[in-house]
Amino acid sequence: MSNTWITRAETSADTPDVRAIVVAAFDTPAEADLVDALRADTAWIDGLSIVTTDPDGRLVGHALLTRCHIGDTPALCLAPVAVLPEYQKTGAGTAAIRAALDAARNKGERYVTVLGHPAYYPRFGFTRASAYGIGISVDVPDEAMMALALDTDHPLPAGTVRYAAPFGI
Repeated sequence: MSNTWITRAETSADTPDVRAIVVAAFDTPAEADLVDALRADTAWIDGLSIVTTDPDGRLVGHALLTRCHIGDTPALCLAPVAVLPEYQKTGAGTAAIRAALDAARNKGERYVTVLGHPAYYPRFGFTRASAYGIGISVDVPDEAMMALALDTDHPLPAGTVRYAAPFGI
């Protein structure tokens, strides 16, 4: 197992490998179908689908940021994040998420939301969204809905998160 992860933006040639990673990481192909649907949606932002490779170039992880809104304010949604099962807990997912957040910051994006494991995402700076008046239109555990301001000069806005249509939320 490598601890030397390489991250880069996904290319069109990576599409089959990204799908294979996402299918392997989850119990059903629903998340992989979501990634495919988001690729065709206006929420897709070039350069914010990040892959992690080992030093030999094998794709082992993926993190995706797509457009969402907090109220009327443009933001990004981090989902899904996937790593091949044999590479989970090796830092491959962390590397992809950090690279995705850096890419978003470099594009001038300000806010990111994530619906995920409350013990995992705070390491990236995510905190409970409800503390900022950010909600979601479906019933989820309060601690699982988190948000992050990428630029401290622009605090998180309040509002309900509106996801891209492929999410079905």
